[in-house]
Amino acid sequence: METDVTVVYAREEPPDHWDAAVFLAGPTPRSPEVAPWRPDAVAELRASWQAGRLAVFVPEPRHDRYADYDGQVEWEERCLHLADEVVFWVPRDIETMPAFTTNVEWGMWHDSGRVVFGAPPDAPRNRYLLHYAAKSGVPVAADLPGTVAAALDRIGAGAPRAGGEREVPLLLWRDEAFQGWYAGQRDAGNVLLGARVVFRFGVCWGLHVRVHVTAEGRVKDNEVVIGRPGISAVVLYRRGPSLDETEVVLVREFRSPCRDGLVHELPGGSGTGGPFEVALAEVAEETGLPLEPGRLRAHGARQVNATLSTHRAHLFSAEITAGEAARLRTASGPYGLAADGERTYVEVTAFGRIRRERLVDAANLGMIAEVLLEAY
Repeated sequence: METDVTVVYAREEPPDHWDAAVFLAGPTPRSPEVAPWRPDAVAELRASWQAGRLAVFVPEPRHDRYADYDGQVEWEERCLHLADEVVFWVPRDIETMPAFTTNVEWGMWHDSGRVVFGAPPDAPRNRYLLHYAAKSGVPVAADLPGTVAAALDRIGAGAPRAGGEREVPLLLWRDEAFQGWYAGQRDAGNVLLGARVVFRFGVCWGLHVRVHVTAEGRVKDNEVVIGRPGISAVVLYRRGPSLDETEVVLVREFRSPCRDGLVHELPGGSGTGGPFEVALAEVAEETGLPLEPGRLRAHGARQVNATLSTHRAHLFSAEITAGEAARLRTASGPYGLAADGERTYVEVTAFGRIRRERLVDAANLGMIAEVLLEAY
């Protein structure tokens, strides 16, 4: 594979495609007598990069300094968001490289999941920055080669991206939920024109996207796509004389977004393995009921909340016996994985009551109805 390191200096336009992008953040010397450190960083990147095209954003002018301060700030903000990794090298010197702007940028990016931090051991007043590097799990090095190596290690071979794809950092580009959403957009003929990471929390993320909706000939740019792993959900039911008298197994647990605090929902969740294996594991974890694999019936997958989140629910069902229903009614609980903050209690209730008392949300009601309507 042909390799290329493209250096983009301040106020220059980024290339239209790349496999990875790095921003070199840190103090710029205030005096021409002080040697700049970024040429050494670029040399390290050139020597070590082994994949396709690497774009390197250098927030210094190629020649003379720009007089347009606001334009410089806007360029830096744009390219920081484009970067897969932001390399912070902070050889702070209070007189010649005080790194005041660097402190602000570090505060903005230290918990983004795509920064590395380096500083000479004798550089002053970096203790606060190092504290938050440790708190946020940021790789730290004591020399410039080690700092660059840490960034390249996280990048790996990168991934080819062009146009609006460049605005999706590798951290999200490699995410299964993002790729599932993006594959659907491409299949529909839509074009990703731009994106901006809004938040990351655990396995969840939010991406403000700008999409050309080809079938409608317009651009949609006023929505946030939320991603998280898909789930498996299981309808355990005992057939009754009528649909409304059919009993369904629910789990009750505290969920922070629920308006009432405690939510009723189907046993289910996400985990390791395929949807079928996850379904069996979640039933056992949340209800205490072990199921033989042969009893589980698959009903396909649907997006749970298509106006907000990309994730899908893989729906399964199993008809339980009268004895199993009786045991579940008297199950003391709690169940769930305590290490994940999960505490579930089992309830067995009639479908008619679920409808009338609005015990479950619309997504769970739809999944229950789909299974029971097929059963009847």
